[in-house]
This record gives sequence, C-alpha cells and structure tokens, in this order.
Amino acid sequence: MRHIASRASVKPRQQGVVLLIALIALVAMTLAALGLMRSIDTGTLVAGNIGFRQTAVASADAGVEAARTWLLSGGAGLTDNASMGYYSTRQDSLDITGNRTSGGTDGVDWGGSDPTQPTKAHDVGVIDATGNHVFWLIHRLCSLPGAYNVSGQDCAVSYGNSGTGSTQRTVDTPDQPLFGNPYYFYRVTIRVDGPKNTTSYVQTLLIN
Repeated sequence: MRHIASRASVKPRQQGVVLLIALIALVAMTLAALGLMRSIDTGTLVAGNIGFRQTAVASADAGVEAARTWLLSGGAGLTDNASMGYYSTRQDSLDITGNRTSGGTDGVDWGGSDPTQPTKAHDVGVIDATGNHVFWLIHRLCSLPGAYNVSGQDCAVSYGNSGTGSTQRTVDTPDQPLFGNPYYFYRVTIRVDGPKNTTSYVQTLLIN
C-alpha cells in the first residue's frame, strides 16, 4: 500500500512541471508575435515616409520650375518684392527653417506660419496631384539692393565674352570689369508641406 501511494504522489508533480513549461512556451510565442507585429508596423511606417519624401521631392521640382518661369518672365528686379517672396539680397543671417533660433525676426513667414516675420515666402499653392502645398523664397546673391556695380556691392554674377568664343566666371567684387550684360545668381528655397504634418526643404541655384 505504501508503494502504491508513492506512485500516486509523483504523478501530480509531473503534471505541474508540464504546465509550467507550457506557460513559458506560450509567453515566448506571445513575445515573438508582438515583436513580429512591431517589425511589420515599423516597415510600413518607413515605406510610408519614403513615399512622402518622394512625392515632396517631385512637388519641390515643380516649385523650382515655377520659380524659374517667374524669373525668366522678368519678375526679379534690383529691389525686394516681398509679395512674390523675392529679395534682392542674400539675407545671410536668415533662419530659413526656423530651427536655429526661437523667436526674433530672423525667420520666414511660410504662408502665414509666422506673420510676425518680415521675410515673406510666396504661396505657390497645390500645383500637382500629390496634394502637397508648395512655397518659394528667392534670393538674389548680392549684399545690397541695386545693380552689381553700386558702391559697396558684392554680387555673384556670370557673363559672356563679347569676343570670339565665350567665357564664364563668378565675380564677387564690384571692381572687376564685366564684358556684356551680367547674369545674376539666385538661390531658390522651396518648402513643401505634406500630409501628416510633414515638411521638406529643397534649395537650388538659378541664373538669369
């Protein structure tokens, strides 16, 4: 009778060990499933961000083309035209993205984003099927308003030789003699506001 009781007392202990192992395996499988789900979510998020970036770049290209068309139409003069987001000087201290300083008046008002800023970008609007909102800011690469040869001026210009053949070089001092009409360099900054509060910036140089 003692031997039979001993066998009966061992059986429940074995069942308890199996249950513990099953619980541990279940927890491990649950953690693995959660990790897989998070990995899939992260991959989807990354793919979505890449898609937003690609559409923003495409919209920025369209904005650059719109700015180039405006420049070729003769809109850029020797003085500022804030209503069109055009400035005849470089504005070297300008905080274009608003990340360098907080407050102050060295930032940009991108379509009403900060009306207190004196520098205004031009609202191009939604110019393609992506739904991205495009703004431009154009700076003539000169230190002062006016022509390239005014006193104290420092401009980046290009020009062609009136003789046979042609040459092209950058002039950054007003004392450098020019042959023919100078062509000014312009820095074009494009901002694209996309879905889910995404913002992208693209810069390029144009000559006119």
